[in-house]
Amino acid sequence: MAKRRIACLLLCLLLVLCTACGAQPDSDGALRCTVTIECGTVLGHMDDLKSGKAELIPSDGVLLPETEVAFSEGDTVFDVLQRVCRAQGIHMESNWTPAYNSAYIEGIGNLYEFDCGNLSGWMYSVNGVWPDYGCSSCTLHDGDTVVWSYTCDLGRDVGARQGEP
Repeated sequence: MAKRRIACLLLCLLLVLCTACGAQPDSDGALRCTVTIECGTVLGHMDDLKSGKAELIPSDGVLLPETEVAFSEGDTVFDVLQRVCRAQGIHMESNWTPAYNSAYIEGIGNLYEFDCGNLSGWMYSVNGVWPDYGCSSCTLHDGDTVVWSYTCDLGRDVGARQGEP
């Protein structure tokens, strides 16, 4: 009985904290976006993959299928990536890049930049657009679709063509 009361109190506390964030809520109380993390391009470049990394690549190339995530007003793509990776138990590593005043994603799911060639690493898109600035500078809006994609060719293999005609 005491365990049930503690669980109820914790649930109530969680609800209070989630609703007290000050964001503009939708009908059920939160702003929402979807997040997907994929590395399917690696499947076509397994010969380039560093030794010991093959077992990290899912057979369908999806580390996180499209997942709905609640967020607060002012949250960035980086904030939501941190939150969803923590919640799903997906390892994520980043560092702060002062030159760009933003976080740089070094690795997700233990798949790091340069693990599949010298043009490989993580990129993100929001609503099908590939921003040319860091993920901690990209503020989310209700209904956004965020896709993290591992590229083996500076983004050309995932549809990102920044600076190209």
